[in-house]
Amino acid sequence: MNDKNLDLNSLKNEKLIALLAPSFAVMFDYPEIILKLRKLGFDKVVELTFGAKLVNHEYHKILKNSKKLLISTVCPGVVETIKNKYPKFIKNLISVDSPMVATAKICKRVYPNHKTCFISPCTFKKIEARNSDYVDYVIDYMELAKLVSNISVKGKDNFDMFYNEYTKVYPLSGGLSKTAHLKGIIKPGEEICIDGIVNIIKFLENPDPKVRFMDVTFCVGGCIGGPFVNSNLDIEGRKKRILDYTKKSSALDIPKESKGILEVAKGIKFKTKY
Repeated sequence: MNDKNLDLNSLKNEKLIALLAPSFAVMFDYPEIILKLRKLGFDKVVELTFGAKLVNHEYHKILKNSKKLLISTVCPGVVETIKNKYPKFIKNLISVDSPMVATAKICKRVYPNHKTCFISPCTFKKIEARNSDYVDYVIDYMELAKLVSNISVKGKDNFDMFYNEYTKVYPLSGGLSKTAHLKGIIKPGEEICIDGIVNIIKFLENPDPKVRFMDVTFCVGGCIGGPFVNSNLDIEGRKKRILDYTKKSSALDIPKESKGILEVAKGIKFKTKY
């Protein structure tokens, strides 16, 4: 593992793809941030929403064919906590990539001459990016804010390929469950959404035997509560920013070539081991 720190020389000398999680909308305006990233030097700007959709597909298949307790693994903070403090639950972790890794894998196929740069809302995801063979550089939201602070832009822009609409709520607590189409697979009482590692630990100490799927995030509120999400807004205010962004972006006429097409990911394995 290296530090994978991004510097401006990387932007000048290489073709880079910015991998942007939808939690960006708490700190940055849309679509201005896309224009600023391009002006900064990124050749492509991709949102992780298509990767989230593909992760959902994997979860749907796994949950359909399992009866044991399964724990979501889109949040590396939860994964690391379980590996380090509750190893007896490692067997319950769902062995599927995070949306970041899934998106990076697709980008490596579609843009083989580009390098990827993940823009992170939290420390754990920064570490995950540094450990991934599919992510070449990583910065966090606060570092990005400094880089674009003096950039002025006007106009409209869209994300490059892999746009997906409904998974834009993924950074909210319960976002995975709300978008994974689990109705008919998970019965009432079999699913629990928990945000905040203290609350997750409390459940693991005394799990409800009826629950067979935990949708969990380390930070209160989900990724919108990440330590690099620098905002004076409370969790409800941050949630509103995400929902307003989702509504605004969903109203746009997105070009067909920008949308996430499942064929693009055909043959890619989105499995991992813990």
